[in-house]
Amino acid sequence: MAIENIIFEPGYMTLVMENGRRTRYTVADILRALDIPIGLTYEQVGAVTTLANLLVVLIRTLQAKDIVDEDFLEKGEFDISMLIKSIEDMGGSYTDPDLNVT
Repeated sequence: MAIENIIFEPGYMTLVMENGRRTRYTVADILRALDIPIGLTYEQVGAVTTLANLLVVLIRTLQAKDIVDEDFLEKGEFDISMLIKSIEDMGGSYTDPDLNVT
């Protein structure tokens, strides 16, 4: 029997089989403390922002060279507004990327 879908909910993972049967697992039973990353340090937060701004520079360069347009991926699964939101969520700026953030 093959897995058709995996559904993630806070604290749970549900496997949906081809026949529609669902089996719910608690994440605590699957993960160990060693599997969970400690997290970002204060020093790394600036690096995430710099990385987001580097992505802006890359996107703009690819657009200027007519390699990509407002749609990304083969089937247009992402558009520029989605990328801009992700960049801004990481602390970057699409309008004024700062590569000196540390």
